[in-house]
Amino acid sequence: MLRGTKIALRARHESDVPVLHAELYDDVATRSRVDSRPWRPVSPGSEASPFAVTEPDDDAAPFAVVSLDNDELAGTAGLWGIDTHNRSAHLGMSLRPGFRGRGLAVDVVEVLCTYGFTVRGLHRLQLETLADNTAMIRAASRAGFVQEGRLRRAAWVNGEFIDEVILGLLAEEWSSGAHQRPEGARGTARPAPTGPQITTAPAER
Repeated sequence: MLRGTKIALRARHESDVPVLHAELYDDVATRSRVDSRPWRPVSPGSEASPFAVTEPDDDAAPFAVVSLDNDELAGTAGLWGIDTHNRSAHLGMSLRPGFRGRGLAVDVVEVLCTYGFTVRGLHRLQLETLADNTAMIRAASRAGFVQEGRLRRAAWVNGEFIDEVILGLLAEEWSSGAHQRPEGARGTARPAPTGPQITTAPAER
C-alpha cells in the first residue's frame, strides 16, 4: 500500500466495484466529463465496467483510494497508457462525491507521482483535464505539474465543446521538489495494476 498524509492507494477489491460504479459511472452527466468516450449503460458486474478487477496489466496501474481517517473507500486513481520505452504515463483520479472538497486531491496526485517516478522509474507523467476543472488543475499545480498546452474545444461534453488542458511533470522536477512533499507520501507498495485506463475526474480533475 502507498500512503500519503490523508489517503492511501491500494489494489482495487471486488467489493469496491459496485460502490465506484454507482457513484462514479451511473451519474451520466458527471461521467461524461471524465471519459472521452460516450457514456453507455453498463452493469456493475460486467467486465466492461471501468472499475472491474482484472489481471495485472503492464499498461495500467489502477488503485482504490482510501481515507486514512477511517479506511473508507474514497475513490479511484492510477496511471494508464504506461510507455516503458519512453518511460511516460498518464495520470488520472476520481473521488466519490462525499470525499470531494476535503483537500484529498493533492495528496492523491503526490502519491501517484511517488509510484510513477520512484517505483516504476518513469521519466514523465501527464494529465489531461477539462479547462473548467479548476480543482484538478489546482491540485496538479500544487504537486508540481506545469500547464503545457490547451486543446481548443477538443472535448464534447454534455452537448457542448469544451477546451482541454495538458499538464506535465518530469522526474527531475519531482526530485528537485522532494522537500516540499508530505513525508507520508514516500511510502512503498506493490499494488496489483488492474482494470482499464483511468481518466481524470470531474470535480477533482
